[in-house]
Amino acid sequence: AVDSYEGKTPALGDHQARQLLDAPRDDSLKGKRDQALLATLLYHGLRREELCRLSVKDAQQQRRGVVHLRVQGKGGKVRFVPLHPAAGGLIAEYLDAAGHANDSQGALFRSLQGRGAGSAAGMSPDAVYKIVRGYTAQLGFEVGAHALRATAATNALDHQADIAKIQEWLGHANISTTRI
Repeated sequence: AVDSYEGKTPALGDHQARQLLDAPRDDSLKGKRDQALLATLLYHGLRREELCRLSVKDAQQQRRGVVHLRVQGKGGKVRFVPLHPAAGGLIAEYLDAAGHANDSQGALFRSLQGRGAGSAAGMSPDAVYKIVRGYTAQLGFEVGAHALRATAATNALDHQADIAKIQEWLGHANISTTRI
């Protein structure tokens, strides 16, 4: 039974989210990848597993002239989420720097370990968790990757988005999960 309509996962404030997006400041490949990864989590509310399953092609889906992310969610359910322009720009910068923009079947976000020719190894959900924890710890508000999902949903609700649309966007089977 649901005791209250408030979840246990903390959501970041706007200033904390902005600090987190600015945290990977260097122009290295790691910095570009991490900034694109954090933006994708913050703007789209993806689960870690969903982020890790994204292929390059999944970030280039056109629907009615708008670029969307093709997200494979729980139970293999596919949903399309409009790609936020800021996240799209950071993803494009990362792909250019990484050199795998034309590898449409390969993982979008890749491990930087063992980057040999033809290496298309995607990141693990655990690696994503460690990246988020590392940057948030540096900023003094150590949270996990799920807090970025809660932040995206809370921000949408705060800006009067329809809860049914948020449910669809997050891939929740039941609207009571979205309410929490």
